[in-house]
Amino acid sequence: MPLNRTVFRLSGEDVRDFLQGLVTNDVAKLDQGMVYAALLTPQGKLRSDFFLLPDGDDVLLDVASANADDLQRALTMYKLRSKVTVERTDITVARGLGDVTDGAYADPRDPTLGWRAYDGRESDTGVDWDSLRVTGVVPETGIELTPETYILEAGFERLNGVDFRKGCYVGQEVTARMKHKTELKKGLAQVQVGGSAEPGTAIEADGKPVGTLYTNTNGIGIAYLRFDRATGDMKAGEATVKLSNS
Repeated sequence: MPLNRTVFRLSGEDVRDFLQGLVTNDVAKLDQGMVYAALLTPQGKLRSDFFLLPDGDDVLLDVASANADDLQRALTMYKLRSKVTVERTDITVARGLGDVTDGAYADPRDPTLGWRAYDGRESDTGVDWDSLRVTGVVPETGIELTPETYILEAGFERLNGVDFRKGCYVGQEVTARMKHKTELKKGLAQVQVGGSAEPGTAIEADGKPVGTLYTNTNGIGIAYLRFDRATGDMKAGEATVKLSNS
């Protein structure tokens, strides 16, 4: 079954310059393969994350279908007089594990996430992708990644989704300030979970709010935490929660 993704084709003589001024990562990296990146709001919060991949002189953009309409509107708004065309395609996305064969690209976020392909093949079946994501603390669009997300709190530097040497892009000032002038006090982390709790369950410790539990599988989960309060045993509903490295 194809993934619930939408693939856009961006074409035109200005396409790489256009993207370079918008997205969090360095578009020049397309010469080496797939690039993970995001479009931010001017306030530095996440608008959408996506994958970019070269296709001749064009660039394909692979985004969660739930975000496709908003992203298309944003790209159309920002292109102004740039010689760029943004078109939806019927290209399907597959993913799997094992060797990265011709026509596939290694997932740039984490090597344990295998490959992504755009040539009509089927995805590998029977893979527990949530378990792999949780093990690598890789956030998912619409779950850990929301319109309130700051990408550094979501681990985008570790996930190869941001470049601090590329120059300006939308939201760059806020992101650079978080990188160079502050210590992150909140963010995503792996937690050990005892019991069951639905994604979005609030986490508390000693009666104080600590954060939110998101993906939870096989006794481990991804949580957004206020680090100064996440120092011992916590609760998410009836489930017990503890930082994996504590």
